[in-house]
Amino acid sequence: MGDTTERVLRLLALLQQRPVWTGPELADRLGVTTRSVRRDVERLRALGYPVNATQGVGGGYQLGAGMALPPLLLDDEEAIATAVSLRLAAGGTVAGASEAAVRTLAKLDQVLPARLRAEVRAVHDAITTLEGGRVEVDADALLALARAARDRLRVELTYTAAGGEPAVRRVEPYQLVATGRRWYLLAFDLDRDDWRTLRLDRMGDVRATTFRFPAREAPDAAAYVQRSVTVSPYQHEARVLVHAPADVVRERIPPTVGTVEAVDDGTCLVVAGGNSLEAVAWHFGSLGHAFTVEAPEELREATAAFGARLVAAAVAPTP
Repeated sequence: MGDTTERVLRLLALLQQRPVWTGPELADRLGVTTRSVRRDVERLRALGYPVNATQGVGGGYQLGAGMALPPLLLDDEEAIATAVSLRLAAGGTVAGASEAAVRTLAKLDQVLPARLRAEVRAVHDAITTLEGGRVEVDADALLALARAARDRLRVELTYTAAGGEPAVRRVEPYQLVATGRRWYLLAFDLDRDDWRTLRLDRMGDVRATTFRFPAREAPDAAAYVQRSVTVSPYQHEARVLVHAPADVVRERIPPTVGTVEAVDDGTCLVVAGGNSLEAVAWHFGSLGHAFTVEAPEELREATAAFGARLVAAAVAPTP
């Protein structure tokens, strides 16, 4: 049975290497007869792998598309290339690719031999990229948090808050959120008995413990993190109706600056925070679209005063 299982796995690996194999080619590679190849193909089909067979010139065996992806069998070089690519993609800017890369990398890292992990890290450390404004995070910490969130394991880490000193935090990790520039973790802070948003670039000594935690009723991770970075840290919360399509406004106001919700085809509501009402007024004035301040009243007054100064500055001096 052991030899048969090993041969079937080798057959699956061969079918993943190129589009079509003839029966004699597979038999030669596996050191068996073509009849044995046919039996092994049937074993793969019984396990749910869609192996197609065609007759005639150019025909042979081909691994087809199924209802789900089959397990990939990778050799050392393929595993290293895949892991390095996923590490790079984890910091990319393609929508959805970063999160998917982290999930896939967590699965691959779980079964990667220690010797290959070292090679992956060496190759990754030797690569540098030119990025604009992206804050790099430690890939190992990213993986550790992804696995801990998946397995519901308590995490201990060192965290440096803005303007503070490093401190040990004990958290229950729930969800990683990528904004395009930064990575955030939505976690339940055990010492503060509340939900917290933690920036990964401020973390150190990330260590998953063996303590499992029961699932809590968690807030929506994306919405919670967005509010945490766009409104909560600031003294003022602005609600402004911008007279332009939401897609157009989002090009000027990224998710880390404010939330943009469509009201209709030509209007959207923007919610953002700021410590200076005048700076908020300037920001909306620089969008290039008409806007109406909904709240707070102080922002209306600051906008009117700022606008009056701009109008006065535009008046030609009297000769």
